[in-house]
Amino acid sequence: MTVTTSKDTGRRARGAPGAAGTRRAGAKPTGVRRGQGLVAHIFLLPWMIGMIGVTAGPLVASAVLAFTDYDLLTAPQFIGLDNFVRMAGDERFWAAVRVTLVYVLVSVPLQLGFALFLAVVLDKGLRGLSLYRSAFYLPSLLGGSVAIAILWRQIFGENGLVNQVLGWFGIELGSWLQDPSLALSTLVVLNVWTFGSPMVIFLAGLRQIPEELYEASMIDGAGRVRRFWSITIPLLTPIIFLNLILQMIGAFQAFTQAHVVSGGSGGPLDSTLFYTLYIYQRGFVNFDMGYASAMAWVLLLVIAAATAANFIVSRRWVYYGDE
Repeated sequence: MTVTTSKDTGRRARGAPGAAGTRRAGAKPTGVRRGQGLVAHIFLLPWMIGMIGVTAGPLVASAVLAFTDYDLLTAPQFIGLDNFVRMAGDERFWAAVRVTLVYVLVSVPLQLGFALFLAVVLDKGLRGLSLYRSAFYLPSLLGGSVAIAILWRQIFGENGLVNQVLGWFGIELGSWLQDPSLALSTLVVLNVWTFGSPMVIFLAGLRQIPEELYEASMIDGAGRVRRFWSITIPLLTPIIFLNLILQMIGAFQAFTQAHVVSGGSGGPLDSTLFYTLYIYQRGFVNFDMGYASAMAWVLLLVIAAATAANFIVSRRWVYYGDE
């Protein structure tokens, strides 16, 4: 009886989970883990090649060229900070800065306001909501295309649709695109028209607001306007902040609309000379790639600073549910 117990104890000791040499339950062999890691890297390889070749590589190259005099035809020559010093005395540079800032500060709030208004309307349970949502989202997919920019140029031309409608009311205007005081407004309207993307995000945010809050406020006698400002807006501030950041960055980088509408000149009188369009002119029209690279890095720093400033200010007005 004693011998049997000793043998059983030995078997249990050798087979115990904590014994040396015993593999953990569920652990995979080293070779299997290495194989899985290799497969994961193979699937990531196309993205890594694109990241290095299309994003990281040109980013580093432009940082180097920003300190050189480079005309795309001869070897770049190092000139230090001369390109950045030139910007201070470049009148067209400051014109591009002014036009871009006006475009961002005017078009982004209007676009977000219009998108929020339609999202609130569509959130009331309309029939065919998915159809309306798809129809309103379509401009966001097409708004940055060359075809829409050409169509916009026709709509706001001297004999375009807008002037024909205004003519019914006795208002006679020439080509909007040839008037320096009106040309930029056509691009603002085009950006506001591409409200679909922020509208869909707003609509998703509205669906996350508990209905019980509205019911309780109605019992307390709050009207629609009070419910909107006291419940909807505070709970939607994270979504508003997200859309603000996304649309602000996109507005700073706007290019296609101004290039097509103005024929690549930024006219009339540089009224549609977006910053990105001026970078294009300096780099690929004037072959001043060093100066264009310096301008591109200034734009990157401005966008980064504006984004950081928005994050800092957001602490005062963005409400999160866990706070």
